[in-house]
Amino acid sequence: MAKGYWVSVYPAISDLETLTAYNELAGPAVQAGGGRLMSSGGRVVAHEAGITQRVVLVEFDSFEQAVAAYESEAYQKALVALPDGVERDFRIIEGTD
Repeated sequence: MAKGYWVSVYPAISDLETLTAYNELAGPAVQAGGGRLMSSGGRVVAHEAGITQRVVLVEFDSFEQAVAAYESEAYQKALVALPDGVERDFRIIEGTD
Protein backbone atom coordinates (compact mmCIF):
# COMPACT_ATOMS: atom_id res chain seq x y z
CA MET A 1 0.00 0.00 0.00
CA ALA A 2 1.33 3.44 -0.92
CA LYS A 3 2.15 5.82 1.89
CA GLY A 4 0.51 9.20 2.24
CA TYR A 5 2.25 12.50 2.89
CA TRP A 6 1.32 15.95 4.08
CA VAL A 7 3.47 18.58 2.39
CA SER A 8 3.21 22.13 3.71
CA VAL A 9 5.13 25.05 2.27
CA TYR A 10 4.92 28.43 3.96
CA PRO A 11 5.50 31.22 1.39
CA ALA A 12 4.86 33.89 4.03
CA ILE A 13 5.03 33.91 7.81
CA SER A 14 4.66 37.31 9.39
CA ASP A 15 5.78 36.05 12.81
CA LEU A 16 7.10 32.52 13.36
CA GLU A 17 6.28 32.73 17.06
CA THR A 18 2.57 32.99 16.27
CA LEU A 19 2.65 29.40 15.03
CA THR A 20 3.13 28.13 18.59
CA ALA A 21 -0.55 27.62 19.42
CA TYR A 22 -1.13 25.78 16.14
CA ASN A 23 1.97 23.61 16.60
CA GLU A 24 0.97 22.66 20.15
CA LEU A 25 -2.38 21.34 18.86
CA ALA A 26 -1.23 20.00 15.49
CA GLY A 27 1.64 17.86 16.80
CA PRO A 28 -0.50 15.59 19.00
CA ALA A 29 -3.27 15.51 16.36
CA VAL A 30 -0.79 14.33 13.71
CA GLN A 31 0.63 11.66 16.03
CA ALA A 32 -2.86 10.47 17.01
CA GLY A 33 -3.64 10.14 13.30
CA GLY A 34 -0.57 7.95 12.74
CA GLY A 35 1.62 10.67 11.22
CA ARG A 36 5.38 10.87 11.57
CA LEU A 37 7.11 14.23 11.25
CA MET A 38 9.90 13.82 8.69
CA SER A 39 10.98 17.44 8.28
CA SER A 40 9.95 20.69 9.90
CA GLY A 41 11.56 23.92 8.90
CA GLY A 42 15.06 22.60 8.32
CA ARG A 43 17.46 23.73 5.64
CA VAL A 44 16.08 24.18 2.12
CA VAL A 45 17.85 24.62 -1.19
CA ALA A 46 15.34 25.97 -3.71
CA HIS A 47 15.69 25.78 -7.48
CA GLU A 48 13.65 27.16 -10.35
CA ALA A 49 10.43 28.65 -8.91
CA GLY A 50 11.01 27.15 -5.46
CA ILE A 51 10.96 29.07 -2.21
CA THR A 52 13.32 28.71 0.73
CA GLN A 53 10.77 29.36 3.46
CA ARG A 54 9.58 26.74 5.95
CA VAL A 55 8.68 23.29 4.55
CA VAL A 56 7.02 20.56 6.64
CA LEU A 57 6.76 16.90 5.60
CA VAL A 58 4.65 14.34 7.48
CA GLU A 59 4.49 10.64 6.52
CA PHE A 60 1.51 8.31 7.04
CA ASP A 61 1.19 4.58 6.39
CA SER A 62 -1.40 5.24 3.66
CA PHE A 63 -2.97 8.04 1.65
CA GLU A 64 -6.32 7.30 3.29
CA GLN A 65 -4.77 7.64 6.74
CA ALA A 66 -3.30 11.02 5.75
CA VAL A 67 -6.71 12.27 4.58
CA ALA A 68 -8.43 10.96 7.72
CA ALA A 69 -5.88 12.65 9.97
CA TYR A 70 -6.49 15.98 8.23
CA GLU A 71 -10.25 15.58 8.59
CA SER A 72 -10.02 14.53 12.26
CA GLU A 73 -11.64 16.66 14.93
CA ALA A 74 -8.29 17.15 16.67
CA TYR A 75 -6.56 18.50 13.55
CA GLN A 76 -9.53 20.70 12.64
CA LYS A 77 -9.18 22.32 16.09
CA ALA A 78 -5.50 22.94 15.34
CA LEU A 79 -6.40 24.65 12.06
CA VAL A 80 -8.55 27.15 13.95
CA ALA A 81 -5.40 28.21 15.82
CA LEU A 82 -3.41 28.74 12.59
CA PRO A 83 -2.62 32.47 12.59
CA ASP A 84 -4.01 34.81 9.95
CA GLY A 85 -0.47 36.03 9.24
CA VAL A 86 0.59 32.64 7.86
CA GLU A 87 0.29 31.81 4.17
CA ARG A 88 0.49 28.06 3.62
CA ASP A 89 0.36 25.76 0.60
CA PHE A 90 -0.84 22.42 2.02
CA ARG A 91 -1.19 19.20 0.04
CA ILE A 92 -1.90 15.56 0.76
CA ILE A 93 -0.11 13.35 -1.72
CA GLU A 94 0.12 9.63 -2.39
CA GLY A 95 3.52 7.95 -2.38
CA THR A 96 4.70 5.62 -5.12
CA ASP A 97 4.61 2.45 -3.02
